[in-house]
Amino acid sequence: MKYPGFFDEAPRLTVYDPLSAFLGATEDGLVEYTYLDAVKLAGHSCPTVAGAYLMTLRALGHLYQGATPVRGDIDVALGQEAADGVAGVMASVATLVTGAAGEGGFKGIAGRFERRGRLAFGGDIDGEIRFTRRDTGEGVIASLNAAAVPLHADARPLFQRALGGEATPAEAQEFRRLWQERVRQLLLNHADDPEVVLLTPVLGSASASAT
Repeated sequence: MKYPGFFDEAPRLTVYDPLSAFLGATEDGLVEYTYLDAVKLAGHSCPTVAGAYLMTLRALGHLYQGATPVRGDIDVALGQEAADGVAGVMASVATLVTGAAGEGGFKGIAGRFERRGRLAFGGDIDGEIRFTRRDTGEGVIASLNAAAVPLHADARPLFQRALGGEATPAEAQEFRRLWQERVRQLLLNHADDPEVVLLTPVLGSASASAT
């Protein structure tokens, strides 16, 4: 599998998954997530996938303050409905890392490890995604200012030519390079930029099911 090298340079996050530990999927329950995992899930790499990945990592970093986040103990709510815009893509990436799932999620074992009912859409949120710790009730709202990292001006006409099947092989390759260059800048140059990923703390936040 060949992919842009910067995928491996992007920030990573290790979480503790008690279900993984219980069933022996990982010996200590620690699971590392990378941007490549998000790309495999989504099937592509774009600013939305990168942005959702960064928002999730930054939000969990804020909520756990250096401690290891607990996968499955986090509620996720999006301001948009599932069918709106790119809400579904963002939710998928957030679910990957947090374990929060909708009604089709894991039902648990004897009242433990449940993941369903912890992902909601259409919430009253002043931002894009709200993450809430179930143990403390602390929450944070994450938003992405992708406009701070604009697409190269040459990429748009190349995109139209590639989409219409009119691009030469060289033009198609240049479009792909420029497209991924924006993603690279987001992940490597702006991962910790407060002007790109905006976080708003929410004390005593409601659970994801309260929308």
